[in-house]
Amino acid sequence: MRASRVLTWSVSASGGYETAWAEADDGVLRARGRAVGTTPQPYWVSYELDTADGFVTRRLRVTVETAERTRSLDLRHDGRGGWTADGERLPGFEEALDCDLGLCPLTNTMPVLRHGLHRRPGERRFLMAWVSVPALTVRPSWQTYTHLGARPQGGAVVRYASGSFRSDVAFDPDGYVLDYPGLATRLLPRNPGERS
Repeated sequence: MRASRVLTWSVSASGGYETAWAEADDGVLRARGRAVGTTPQPYWVSYELDTADGFVTRRLRVTVETAERTRSLDLRHDGRGGWTADGERLPGFEEALDCDLGLCPLTNTMPVLRHGLHRRPGERRFLMAWVSVPALTVRPSWQTYTHLGARPQGGAVVRYASGSFRSDVAFDPDGYVLDYPGLATRLLPRNPGERS
């Protein structure tokens, strides 16, 4: 069943905001978003994300504009362990299924949805193709997601860990970030019919 959402976060880590238009349908996520940040320098970001079955990243297109320049990245996953950035093969990412766009709470959704960590107990460790913002460099990043418990309003709290960084992230019943301490907090909609 297709579920479309418009999601907006206040992104404390960048001193800015992000809005994403996300559509999930039978294990596939498509999203486009825009963000503005002031840290480490003022920038604008536009991105488009497409996943294959099982919420596995297929393609992430990102453009970042700063006062000095515009950068773009076309990150692709072939579904068999091969990743390319702007057509150049990326070695060392064979185990990665997901991208993780820096300072972007939307890209925490794919591994959570794939393994149902917003609905049931579990712990999973993933290799991510992590994309820095605003530089758009791509690096491997090992990340662990651990279901800590259900939220009374639905969804769950999932601990995110990478290196020495830890944060207990609240996800809504659809698997989207509500509150990511140290990164972002979702702004509640004014439409009374929208779930938070």
